[in-house]
Amino acid sequence: MTINDRIAARVRQIRAERGLSLEALAEVSDVSRSMISLVERGESSPTAVVLEKLATGLGVPLASLFEAPAASSKPVSRRAEQVEWRDPGSDYRRRNVSPDGFPSPIQIVDVTFPPGARVAYETGVRPGVTHQQVWVLQGAIEVTLGRERFDLATGDCLAMVLDRRIAYHNPTPKPARYAVVIVSSDRG
Repeated sequence: MTINDRIAARVRQIRAERGLSLEALAEVSDVSRSMISLVERGESSPTAVVLEKLATGLGVPLASLFEAPAASSKPVSRRAEQVEWRDPGSDYRRRNVSPDGFPSPIQIVDVTFPPGARVAYETGVRPGVTHQQVWVLQGAIEVTLGRERFDLATGDCLAMVLDRRIAYHNPTPKPARYAVVIVSSDRG
């Protein structure tokens, strides 16, 4: 199963669990019905921004769209089983580190962010309360949360509640790598 197939299956599964039609999801997510259909058929490589809009419309954290649709709920996530996804818009790479489907409110994501890359999530308020911490493992990034900008270097960690628009930028000529730890009130 490719990462696009996995995303397709998860979006279909969650949409069905929520009882949403394509039209209803399009309305609440601000993503066109045709784009959602392409995503659900695995015929599109959606950007991080599109996936964030879909996740918000579905009422789930973005990281949950990368989980296996029929998760095994094993407590160990082996590196060889962790899938990597590349954002076609910015070329950033993300890997869910946490075990798929394990009943925990915590998710860990490993991100490699290319030089000069930018990603902005305009969604703003997300369902439930989502806490996130970004720990820079290598390099430097700028994180803008609402109107506040935080310049982070190797070893720095930023804690936040995802209740505003958020943007990430790597202003350096070298890749940055960071871990994202997410705690959502709707998981577990």
